[in-house]
Amino acid sequence: MKRIITLMMGLFVFSIVAIAQEPESEKESNWSVSGFFQQNLNQVSFTNWAAGGENSFSSTSLARIDANYKSGRYSWENYADLSYGIIKIKDTPMRKNTDKIEIFSKLGREINQNFSYTGLMNFQSQFDKGFKFPNDSVVVSRFMAPAYLTIALGFDYKPFDFLSVFVSPTTGKFTFVTDEVLSAAGAFGVEPGKKVNPEFGALMRINFNKEVVQNVNVNSRITLFNNYTDSDASNRKNTDVDWVTTINMPINRFLTASVGFHLLYDHDIKIPKLDADGVPMYSRPTTQFKQQLGLGLMFKF
Repeated sequence: MKRIITLMMGLFVFSIVAIAQEPESEKESNWSVSGFFQQNLNQVSFTNWAAGGENSFSSTSLARIDANYKSGRYSWENYADLSYGIIKIKDTPMRKNTDKIEIFSKLGREINQNFSYTGLMNFQSQFDKGFKFPNDSVVVSRFMAPAYLTIALGFDYKPFDFLSVFVSPTTGKFTFVTDEVLSAAGAFGVEPGKKVNPEFGALMRINFNKEVVQNVNVNSRITLFNNYTDSDASNRKNTDVDWVTTINMPINRFLTASVGFHLLYDHDIKIPKLDADGVPMYSRPTTQFKQQLGLGLMFKF
């Protein structure tokens, strides 16, 4: 497993190194490289404030690099999408409020102007430990627990530069839980004691990235996966949904506002339901949702 992850990251780094080593004329004709780093900060402080309130501080760092290659009938799209945020409220310990690692690569060969044979690889995990606050003594996630690796072969339909629809009838999806305690508990859909849950099925990935009005860019991606091989026949009717949308609104050269939404449904992940005292009553699959709003400094290249 570690060899797979190391090889995957090595290939991505190799692609970046290859960009830097190509002659300038080839870079201009074949490669397009872009990215950004954004830093959001928020701080609130109260002194003798009659209406009440709690001192707080939060910081969120976001970074993305895209490296895309196009030569003749061949194209190769790559990106790394990273984010990490912390928050501290009054006297409570500092905790994270966002944490993401995503590495994506898609290699295609054109059939015609709109269709391509395509291979896709996607890796997702996180940097740091996660807790179910206010309980900060029990780790519920960490790097490689979970981690998701998706490898797919299929067809890519791209009617416009800003829209692509990828369909794969042959997709391998692997959920890793390398933490011994979480593995023993059967977290994130792995069998208790196992460290990987392999699935084979069909995948559809729709990506929209466009400046819809002046200085408002919408990047939205929805991924649907259906598992052919689930031992429970009734579960084969369930489709995993991963929908991420980010809206960026530059204010000037260095300042930007952003809004983000992430909707997630995985039938293999059981979410505990708590009573009024915070005691788990039962667990079941349910829709997960995360929303972010940020204003901060951005450096683009």
